[in-house]
Amino acid sequence: MHYVDDRGFVYFTTVGGSDPLLARGQRVRIHHQGKSVLGLIGSLAIHLQDREGKQEPPKWHELFIDIGARNQAEALERVSIGDLVTYDSGFAQLHGELWVGRACDDRVGAFVVAEALRRTFARRETLQACVVAASTIQEENGLFGATMVGYSAQPDAALVVDVGHATDIPIADKKRHGDVQLGKGPILSRGSVNHPLLVRRLAEVAGTHGIAYQQGIDPRRSGTDADAIFLQRGGIATAALGIPNRYMHSPVEVVHLQDLETLAEWLSLFLGDLKRDERFRQAW
Repeated sequence: MHYVDDRGFVYFTTVGGSDPLLARGQRVRIHHQGKSVLGLIGSLAIHLQDREGKQEPPKWHELFIDIGARNQAEALERVSIGDLVTYDSGFAQLHGELWVGRACDDRVGAFVVAEALRRTFARRETLQACVVAASTIQEENGLFGATMVGYSAQPDAALVVDVGHATDIPIADKKRHGDVQLGKGPILSRGSVNHPLLVRRLAEVAGTHGIAYQQGIDPRRSGTDADAIFLQRGGIATAALGIPNRYMHSPVEVVHLQDLETLAEWLSLFLGDLKRDERFRQAW
């Protein structure tokens, strides 16, 4: 949040690529000094709206949060400029292995990395690689954490776990965005920042162990931390792996838990299959 008007209404901007069309009428939480304050993003009743002509999406600066304050002073007793705001929506089972929640992008990626590390530790007796796991900051704002980690960790190779667009919904155009389904396995991308030798090695491990995965392409960039890591120190062999995710950047992102389990196991098996002197460099 960045402004409170004289009537106590709170104005805010975004961190990352949120959709303003989804904001009106949502409950939110303003996080202030270890507590959360309930707020509502105001929406004009449909009876009072001018519905003639084309309806333009709202600008972020036109939206406001109502916290029930009577004036600016009362509002600033409960919230402060710079407080973070999140949608008030939890993690819940939609049906079976399908779960819904806000910010699955990229909390589910962090879970997969942690779970892969746990499984790899259980197989450490035969491990020949040094494994470093990292959860980075501010990917949405400019890949800042990934840039730092890619430089300081000095990896021989990097596996980046993020979400990918599930297109198994009526409003997604598979001709433009490919065919990716929930529950059919993680996404292994090719092109752009994805090193062909690393991608090939991942595919070989998947084939050996019967790991189901889906294929994607990154013709120009991946839209993940891989875009920053692969540039470091003269070039780092990098591959982006995705977790299928419906309704990305909305309060109701949907993932399939089996896709998370599959990717964690795949990563662990890949790490366990690495040889001590293995490097991902193209011979010329």
